[in-house]
Amino acid sequence: MRERTGGKGSVTNAVWSLVVPLKPLALAKSRLAAAVGASRPGLALAFAQDTVAGALACASVADVVVVTDDVLAGAELARLGARILPDSPGAGLNAALDHGARAVRAGRPGTAVAAINADLPALRPPELLRVLDTATAFPRAFLADAAGIGTTLLCAGPDVELAPSFGGPSRARHSASGAVEIALTDVESVRRDVDTPADLRTALALGVGRHTARYSARMQATAYTYDSRTHSGSVLLDDGTPVPFEAAAFEAGGLLLLRPGQRVRIETDGEGPALRITLVTLQTF
Repeated sequence: MRERTGGKGSVTNAVWSLVVPLKPLALAKSRLAAAVGASRPGLALAFAQDTVAGALACASVADVVVVTDDVLAGAELARLGARILPDSPGAGLNAALDHGARAVRAGRPGTAVAAINADLPALRPPELLRVLDTATAFPRAFLADAAGIGTTLLCAGPDVELAPSFGGPSRARHSASGAVEIALTDVESVRRDVDTPADLRTALALGVGRHTARYSARMQATAYTYDSRTHSGSVLLDDGTPVPFEAAAFEAGGLLLLRPGQRVRIETDGEGPALRITLVTLQTF
């Protein structure tokens, strides 16, 4: 890291602690529900795993604290190296971020803290490094999301309150609060949060981390056979494995017919030989 000097709140030889808020998986990413159905909690976890993995791989990040009450997410993210902090305020996103920042500074007073969204599956460590390195020049700074309306990252230097105001049009609120907007190009992976099917398509095209890539691959297949009389058939997974589906899975997807060769989205139960398709529908992301 380059060393910087400056007034109160600027960071010298900065090492950042990142705070990541995460809702219970059953409640996360609600705007994706229509597109991914029952796969939504698993996809939300994959997003968070790639966000945390990308952050921990960034040279200027000392540690990552995830504020969540979700037991499964906590265990999986701790396995990656994150510290898990219960959401004891239970009062929403910004209260969770304040709680996380206070916990970080209780152990290491004066630490530079950044809040980052948990839904940045394409996060690239070198791009995050550029953003954090730029933020060291300011007491508080933020990065707007790709839509230019919200915020994906908010930074506070030593002895400066984080004062988060995430949610909705947070770009305007963070700017009005005195935080400096980070005006960098070529940091798309740090701006690309995922709330909608269109966001997910863009993130996949940008290149997501291994957890999201693996989970998304499990949700996609190609129609292989279909019997219009029984509404049963089979799909080919992307590795070429054929998997049958019964009428209940077809009917759950709301389809009238299916043509071999069509790309489909699937939902499954089980693993390996016990894998069972519970839903087949047309690809929507």
